[in-house]
Order: sequence, then structure tokens, then C-alpha cells
Amino acid sequence: MAFSPITHIRHFDIAVPDFEKQVEFYKNHWGLTVQHDDGDVVYFAAEGSPEQYVTRVRRSADKRLDLVAFGAADRQAVDTLAQDLGRAGVQLVSEPTDLKTLGGGYGFRFFDLEGRTIEVSTDVEVRQHRKIEEREAIPVRLSHVVLNSNAPETMRAWYEKHLGFRLSDTLNHPHVGDLFYFMRCNSQHHSMAIARGPHASLQHASFELRGLDEYMRGSGRMIRAGYRKIWGPGRHAAGDNTFTYFIDPNGNTMEMTTELETIDEDSWHPHIFDVQEPETSDQWGTGGDMDEFITKEMFNDPDTGLFVAPPV
Repeated sequence: MAFSPITHIRHFDIAVPDFEKQVEFYKNHWGLTVQHDDGDVVYFAAEGSPEQYVTRVRRSADKRLDLVAFGAADRQAVDTLAQDLGRAGVQLVSEPTDLKTLGGGYGFRFFDLEGRTIEVSTDVEVRQHRKIEEREAIPVRLSHVVLNSNAPETMRAWYEKHLGFRLSDTLNHPHVGDLFYFMRCNSQHHSMAIARGPHASLQHASFELRGLDEYMRGSGRMIRAGYRKIWGPGRHAAGDNTFTYFIDPNGNTMEMTTELETIDEDSWHPHIFDVQEPETSDQWGTGGDMDEFITKEMFNDPDTGLFVAPPV
């Protein structure tokens, strides 16, 4: 039985000043496919994913995270969630309606606790996709997004209360407190996470590759293309997934990953991992220790234009 009205993550949308370089990054190096190009907005699909697109890039003078989109099971789930959020005082951008975005569907948008725009939808047209072959080092799907927050405990509670996310694991520093909450809406270890940071921003977005060989080949392709690698290759303890992090042309952090852990709801108990233990960040010991430089890179620039939402 589903424990959340959210079934999965669909896409994240960003606005960037250096539009052409971001498009080239995703299209010619990261391994995504242009699904639609409006001139100032480009939609990118992952070849192995049924989602119409996994990220959307918009030309803008300001850099920001425009939207995070999640799926729901059916129209009743969308309507019930909208009603529940409205009764709880969450600010809706719009009531549930037929969507005009790529692939259509039925859904609505609202603001989270820190003013980010969140979309929940169903009945979106399934994109023709395919099995990714051996040694084909391109993303299969969008794995997860991580959001920076200067009040991660409050954010975690908000997503648990209003969207039914569950805590999978926590990264903790004995002297600082909790630094990272891994949150799930299905059997995947995390579809989103909340990281402690100085401001609201996108910490990173992660793309799943077919397997270890494809993940390493993809990481190597990005290194050879000259994109700045800030961490990896390695393997995290929480989620047991691999990681290589790169900085995109607009200063966002993008991750290649594979083999994210699947959770058994009946037996899972959240762990608390001590970030001072080297194996917490990297079980393999190949990526190097998480340090202040990497952390600051992932703080990213503060999101602009966030709605000031009431604390519900």
C-alpha cells in the first residue's frame, strides 16, 4: 500500500543566464535528448525514462530553480492532495486542472515551506523510451534532487506532514547536528533530500545510469570534456549509490549515479551516519573525503524570487 500521495519524481526545471552553454552541456555531454525546443526554453528527456522530460532549461537573467515536479497515481489522488493542502493553509498556485505543459496531464502547483514551486500531476502522456544498452553511458532517468535549507529540520517535517515523504537515513555531525535528510516517496532510498545550507537553493540533481560500467564511462566522458569534477567517483553509505559530481556551466552541481538502494518498507529502520567517518561519504575511498570546498560548491547561489510561504 502506498504511504505517500507522491509516486515518483518527474523533473526539475531551472532558469539560467548562460543558456546556450547549459543546453550544450545537457545535449552534447551529459547525454540527454532534446524533447522540445521553444527557443528560450528547452526540454530534455532521458532515453530510458517514460517521462516527457527530466529537466527543463529556461533562458533568464536570473539563476534559479523554477520547479520540482512529482507524479501522483490518479486524478483522485491529485484532487485529494490539493484539498488537504488547501485546508492546511498551504498556498496553492492553481487548483487542479488539465495541464498545458509538454505531455499534458492533470495537476496543480503550490509553494513549499521555503517558497519553491512544486507541481504534482497524473495522466501525463508516456514518452516513447527504450532500454539503455550495455556500455551506453547516458542517463536512464532522473534519480533525485537535493534542496539546500537553513532550517532542514522544519523542511523535513513539512514534507513528511504534507506530502507523505518518509525519512530513509540521516547524515549527522556530532558537534553540528543533522546535515542531510534522505527522503523517500516509494521504494527508492530517496527521491529527494534536504541538506543544511546557508540559504534555499538547489544543492544538486542526480541522474541514474544503467550500471557501474556505464556510470564510470559517463564520468570519464565528462572529465575528458573538461567539466569540473568536484567529487568522485565514489560510493556513498546512505543509499549505497555511486557518485561523481560535476559543476555545470551555470554553477549548479549535477551528479551521475547508479545502484541506488531499494527499501523494504516492512523491515527498514533509518540509520544515522556520522559524517566524520570516512566510509559515510565514500565507502570505496576513491573519491576523496567530503571537505569544506565541496560543501561550499554545493551551497549554490540563493534562489531568487521565492514566494514567502506561511509556516504551516
